[in-house]
Amino acid sequence: MKLITAIIRAEKLDEVRQALIAAEITRITVTRCSGRGQAERVDIYRGLEVAPALVPKIRLDIACNDEFKQVTVDAILEAARTEGGEVGDGKIFVTHLEECIRIRTGESGSSAI
Repeated sequence: MKLITAIIRAEKLDEVRQALIAAEITRITVTRCSGRGQAERVDIYRGLEVAPALVPKIRLDIACNDEFKQVTVDAILEAARTEGGEVGDGKIFVTHLEECIRIRTGESGSSAI
């Protein structure tokens, strides 16, 4: 099992959701977040360095079985990338998911996803 976490531009959420649904990935968690990836420059205000502003983003968390990992990643990549690719398009993290337990039934493992 894998946990796929994607940080994307807020305006790309609908496109990514549509791409995931087309790939038959419908179980996702969406969270508003903010952060900073590549710092383009350091701001200086009245002679002092100022911390770069945090940028609003969307975080997607998708738990999937191993056979759906590449399908999910490809759908996000295709829909989240801007024309030509730009700084700020986001990141995708794929981590091993040790266990998943469905609270309602107590099922665990792949069937709980």
